[in-house]
Amino acid sequence: MTTSTEVAVRDPRASLEQLASDPRDRWPAHARRLYDLLTEHYGHDDPLPTLAAGWVAHQRSENTQRAYARGFRVFDEFAREMGVHPLGFTFMLADTFRLHLETAPTWVRVKGGKRWQMARTGPSYSDASRANTLSAASSFFDYLDKVSDDSTHRKNPFFAVPRPYLDPDYSPTAGLTQAQVAKLLRTARDEHHPAVYRLRTYAMLLTLYTACLRTDSLLAADVEDLGHDGGHHVLHALVKGGHRKKKVIPPHTWDTLQRYLAGRTTGPLFVTGTGGRLTEQAAIRTIKAVARRAGLSQDVHLHGMKHYAVTHALQKPGAKLERVQDWADHNDPRTTRRYDRRRGLLDDSPAYGVAQDMTAALMDE
Repeated sequence: MTTSTEVAVRDPRASLEQLASDPRDRWPAHARRLYDLLTEHYGHDDPLPTLAAGWVAHQRSENTQRAYARGFRVFDEFAREMGVHPLGFTFMLADTFRLHLETAPTWVRVKGGKRWQMARTGPSYSDASRANTLSAASSFFDYLDKVSDDSTHRKNPFFAVPRPYLDPDYSPTAGLTQAQVAKLLRTARDEHHPAVYRLRTYAMLLTLYTACLRTDSLLAADVEDLGHDGGHHVLHALVKGGHRKKKVIPPHTWDTLQRYLAGRTTGPLFVTGTGGRLTEQAAIRTIKAVARRAGLSQDVHLHGMKHYAVTHALQKPGAKLERVQDWADHNDPRTTRRYDRRRGLLDDSPAYGVAQDMTAALMDE
């Protein structure tokens, strides 16, 4: 295996040793976990764990941190299988990694196995997963360019590696009608088990839907982020891009949140039974359980609540795309259109209206 000392990248530990405190102590959870994993494989003397974890910590959103850390683990696993240090990758190896992803099975839990036991027996990586993994690897080498010695510029080996084409108008999110969303919410309110979490689950799903929020934005919110503005109830949410935006909270949703909070005025907006911040993984398990109890498709997921909200808002008579776009926090109207689950439905085909008008014109002859 190519050793890290053969790669022209400045060892970050030399800089860290000159500081009064270790910046790694402030790394977010996904960076810390990646550092620990890589240290197990490469040891404390190799710069890779610090470089890779520092790159993950450099990302602004938790979602990006999680996705990049996951992508890097796939990349690192391939590098070790090839007997090559990740820092010594060439374009040919990077392109081979692309081909590897096209046929490699994914990791899935072993049924009946030990807790967290995993095996590579799942389906091949989807186009989106392959594109994300290649993007993560490319981003890592772009980051290395920032920390490399000035005299040893390294070309990104993934720069010219082709990535899968992703249809910008396609979304795998299943669509739910308004009646199905209402059934999901009623089930969360009245039937979710355990009953002690019913109000929390109902408040969480209702807020995601009526405020058109991303899951990470809602779960990152604190009680102190709730407020009022011009007679409106609002949530000062941290939206995609790292800035805050006032999101209107409709009256019924606000009342539900207040009943859930039961007078609590500080701390995370949604908490676990022990008072910690509710995690996205726990919230995902929750909505899956609610959807199953409601007899709905298991394709229902948390981020889908925003898709359903956009779809139903655009269905309203007189709906304006730009207003829904702003409500959904989208910079591009094409993103809002992609969230519309009614796109392409045959019921909405203009063919019927055009044919009806033409038939009437022909009958008048």
